[in-house]
Amino acid sequence: MSNFARRERARLAELLTAAGPDAPTLCAGWLTKDLAAHLVLREARPDAAAGIVLPFLAARTERVQRQYAALPYPELLRRFRTGPPRFSAFALPGADEAANTVEYFVHAEDVRRAADGPSDPAPVDPGLARVLWRRLGLTARMELGKRTPVRLVLELPDGRNLLAGRGLPGSVRVVGEPGELMLFAFGRGARARVELRGPDAELARLAERVAVPVSS
Repeated sequence: MSNFARRERARLAELLTAAGPDAPTLCAGWLTKDLAAHLVLREARPDAAAGIVLPFLAARTERVQRQYAALPYPELLRRFRTGPPRFSAFALPGADEAANTVEYFVHAEDVRRAADGPSDPAPVDPGLARVLWRRLGLTARMELGKRTPVRLVLELPDGRNLLAGRGLPGSVRVVGEPGELMLFAFGRGARARVELRGPDAELARLAERVAVPVSS
């Protein structure tokens, strides 16, 4: 395992440990034990993980995930902390950093910000913030591009920006730090510290399809 993915794995494992197996998360319908089971499954059971992205295989994925969730919680977290098995594609050089940095950052915040937990941003290493910003463009196109009814400008406080929903009518600016914009792109906008700027009608249309901060 390499730098930022390794750090975020450790942070996520610590948050899961502190929360216990039956705490809420921002993943709809999942308790912490379900999230931990998902994390172990995607690294250890490629034969069952396809349902994460292929709906027609989702039933099998859910069945195997329930089996993992039934393990003693300390054992489940031990497997997650240990990292991918040697036969896993995630064990290939560079794969952990490429595939897990954003995954673990988002899921760590899923645990940290759940229920009545804090919604304030946790300190983000400047290097990790740069990685999250570089990865945001693809995430925005793949995630937000499917849902937003208006053109979105995802903007950093220093003015750098990228687009989602290019070609759609209207325009809403979403301003925040890289980690907050990443959470917004992944559907955690209700608990993300971002500022939405745009005409009221377009903000209302956006809120019908995309999770936005309650105060926006």
